[in-house]
Formats: sequence, structure tokens, C-alpha cells
Amino acid sequence: MTLFMPQASDILASLGQAVFVWDIASDAIQWGDQAGQIFAGIPPEKLASGAEFAKLIEPSQSIRTAALALTSAVHGADGTPYRVEYGVRMSASEPVVWIEETGRWFAGPDGRPVRAQGIIRVNNERHARDEELTKLARLDPLTGELNRTHLIAALAEAIEESTRFRSTCAFMLVGIDHLARVNDAFGFDVADAVILDIAKRIRTRLRGGDVLGRFSGNKFGLILKNCTIDDMNVAAERFLAGIRDEVVPTKSGPVSVTASIGAVSVPRYARNADEAINRAHETLDAAKHRRAGSFGTWKPNAERDAQRRVNIRVTDEIVTALNERRIVLAYEPVVAAASRENAFYECLVRMEQGDGSTLLAPDIVPVAERLGLIRLVDHRVLELVVAELAASPDVQLSLNISPDTTMDPDWWASIESLMCAHPGVAERLIVEITETVAIQDIDDVRAFVGRLKSFGSRIAIDDFGAGYTSFRNLRKLGVDIVKIDGAFVQNITRSADDRAFVQTLIDLARRLEIKTVAEWVQDDEAANLLRDWGCDFIQGRLIGLASAERPWGAPPDSVLPAAG
Repeated sequence: MTLFMPQASDILASLGQAVFVWDIASDAIQWGDQAGQIFAGIPPEKLASGAEFAKLIEPSQSIRTAALALTSAVHGADGTPYRVEYGVRMSASEPVVWIEETGRWFAGPDGRPVRAQGIIRVNNERHARDEELTKLARLDPLTGELNRTHLIAALAEAIEESTRFRSTCAFMLVGIDHLARVNDAFGFDVADAVILDIAKRIRTRLRGGDVLGRFSGNKFGLILKNCTIDDMNVAAERFLAGIRDEVVPTKSGPVSVTASIGAVSVPRYARNADEAINRAHETLDAAKHRRAGSFGTWKPNAERDAQRRVNIRVTDEIVTALNERRIVLAYEPVVAAASRENAFYECLVRMEQGDGSTLLAPDIVPVAERLGLIRLVDHRVLELVVAELAASPDVQLSLNISPDTTMDPDWWASIESLMCAHPGVAERLIVEITETVAIQDIDDVRAFVGRLKSFGSRIAIDDFGAGYTSFRNLRKLGVDIVKIDGAFVQNITRSADDRAFVQTLIDLARRLEIKTVAEWVQDDEAANLLRDWGCDFIQGRLIGLASAERPWGAPPDSVLPAAG
């Protein structure tokens, strides 16, 4: 059997390939027979010279000659290899044919190219695939809008352009309100359907040239070109109305959602992308806090800026004080209401200043909580309290911890390590948590209380009466001590309402077998009332305010190192 061997030109044509020789000196190009099939519809004279062929090439007409110039000459019979990709079309209305050209060029005596020869092949599929990959890298896969990276890049470009041309644009963050509730009620697929629908609604309300991108899970970023502050207000209402006025159809039924918007005018109030994002975020958070479905614009605020400078300074001071071991304790006595004998001491945090002054807990704790440093402070206080307990076997101490610390696994690791290293300490430790903590998540706080009690420690609810914890929850939590908020105690000799309230708290606690501590006791008259009502312990100005002096004797020989 004799196999039919097709001509090489037929094979090349079937593969979408063609050979050529380009005489660079004369600029003439000679093509193989296959070129007519590849460049269908293009007159032969347009292919006959490098200059004419270059007129058909995209994105740059000089791309072929540049490819030769970018390769270093190799003298010899084999020439210098090169490779280049480009598009070819006869007119703007024609589709682009994407070409991959590989070949070799040969140098003349001066080292410059005088001739090139090679092969071209149609590469439309690969180019389309590369285009798709590039598109996917730029776009959010759910909405098809710009992803965060390219949205931020577009914002930076818009700010630079506005600065250069002295125009104004706006950056908005649109946050879908309560999307987590949709997730919980219907599932993530329905939440995704809501996000996609909201993106489409925003897109239909944009002008040409405006930019939309997905900033995060429930947030979109908008760049509105040539947009004044008045224009920004009108546009924001248009977006909000488009979202709230119609329900979102989903496979689980219609879902009603609203969105809130925070916006900033750039470059007037934001000179770069980071500043614009931070200020839009800040304004969005304020809008959501004020009312879901509202809109806010960033404006300069001297008081806010001054507070931020204070925050930065105080943050540095707290961190420095922690590193330099200038976080110390003061001890406030708590005594038995009946006998006035010492029961335990409440440890209050203090921060020694470089000038010899001391900051008190009300100066430190709120700022540390606001700036996210309270966990570090609580860790240090725990070390100091355990050191005191370990050095003084007859002392009982209580310490306060912040809401964040109740769920901090590092704090748990520290206390477990310290309790194991110092047997007998846990039984003399009382941990006070504020009532506002206890009411946030009763199950989490119950687990927290249970773990502490397993060490042998006691639990106190501080400032009881200031929040909304019920006595049923107190029993459920299993707390040992209730500290009655001093705001009610300080006026019991003058206020019938406060007397009734405090007396009721004491009576209910006694029925639940929970000990009571009355805070802010000012005088003997109040102390006697509390004793007669059955209050177990009192503290305050009458008994003695917090002091850095240890009433029980010398300080521990050494400060315990951080656990873990």
C-alpha cells in the first residue's frame, strides 16, 4: 500500500501556517502559497513589502522591526532567532487575525538585519484564552465588575488625573446592609444572588466613564468622574433608591435589602487611594451606625483629627509603659459589711508617667479598649496580680478584665500556665467582668465562667444594675459575687428610689446565694443601711480608696515573666 504524501504547502495551509522571506534591504516580502488562505480578503500588494504589511498590524506598526532590534545578532549561517505576536486586519470593521511569527534574521557586514525568514501561524485561540485569563485576573468572578486590586488601581489613576486637570471626582463605598442575615436565613447562594443583583442595579445607574468594582464581600466601590459634591448627593440617592425600592428575586423568594453609602470628594479631601478608601470607610461606618440605608460624605473635623493625634500619642505611651514595666497596680480594700474586716482587695491598673505623675484606670482603660490595646494591658495586670498572690499566701485579690479579654485564647493560655506554676493562687483570685459583657452572649460568658471556676477562682459581675442582666442569667452564669453599681449606692441615704433598688438587688442575690458588694460607699449611714439589708461587703471612700502601697507587706521578690 502506497501512502499519499501531500505537499508541504498543503500541510502548512491546513495548520494555518505560511512561510515567508523578507529582504529587509529592499523591504520586499515573498510569501508561500499559503498566505492567501491566512490573509483572506487582503490584497497581495498589501503583503508585498514590510512597510505595507506594517500598516495592517496592531497594536504597533513597528512591532516586527522592534522584535529584530531587541535580539542580539548571532553571526553565522543559522542567523539569529526571534519571535513576535501581533494582530492583522484590513480595516477597523474587520475581525483581527492574531499571528505568531517565529523566524531567524541574518546580519549584514555592519551587524544590522538584512534578511529574515520564518513562519507565521494563526493564533486566535491562544490569544482569546490569554485575553480571558487577563479578564479573569481583573474582574470579580461573581459580579463581573473590577476586583479590589484593579478598583484601587483605577482609583489611584482617577485621583492622579483629577489632580492634573484640576477636576473633581467622587469615591463611594456602597455597603449592603445586614447581608449576614440573608446568609443565615437563606444560605450563601441566595446572598450571592443579592450581591449580583445589586451590582447590576448600580451598573445601570452609572454614567459613561464611571467605574464600578467589588471592594469586599458586601461592599462595592464607585469612582464617579467629574462629580461635584452636589452631584455626589444626587447620585447617592439614585443608587440607594434603586436598591431599596425593589425586592431582589431569588430562588428562595423575594428578598428586600437596603444599602448605605460613604463617600469622599477627591482630590479635595483625599490625595491618594489609601486616604480615599479610609475616609469613605469611616463615613460608611458612621452612616450605618446612624441608620441603615443612609448616605454620608466625609468632611474635615478638627476635633476628630485632634482626637486621632491624641490616640496615636496615647497608644505609643501605653506600649512604651508596657515595655518599660510602668504598668502597676493600686489596691482598694473590700471589707465585710458587718465587721469591717478586710475580705479582699480590688486591683486597679495605673500607669506611671515619665514626669512622676500617674494615670488612673479611667484614663487608661477606655483609651486602651478603643485602640485595641486592652488585651496587652490585661495580660500584664494578670501577671502582676498572680505575682502578688504567689508572694503573699494570705491575700485575696480581684482583677477586672475587659470584654475582649473574656474571649482571648492567649489570656487563657497565660492564666492556665500561671495557675499550674503557682498552686494555691487560683483559689484566692476573683475575676470581675462587667455586666455589659455578661449580657452580650450568655453562652460564651457561661463557658468563660465555667473554665475559671474549674481552677477554683471566683467570679464577680461588676457594675451590676447599670446594664440589663437578669437574675435568671446570673443564676445561669453561676457567678459568686455581684458588685452593685456605685451610681445607685452613693445616694441611698437621700433617694428613696435608689434605696428600694439596692435593697431589692441585695435581697434577690441573697435568695440566689450570691454574695453582694456595694461600691462607692461614702459614709457610715450608708454602710449601716447596707449592713442591715444583708449586703455582704462594702468598698468606697468610707473604707479607703485605692493605694499603690501594699497593706499586707513587702512586694514580691520578682515579677513573674509573661506566661507561655
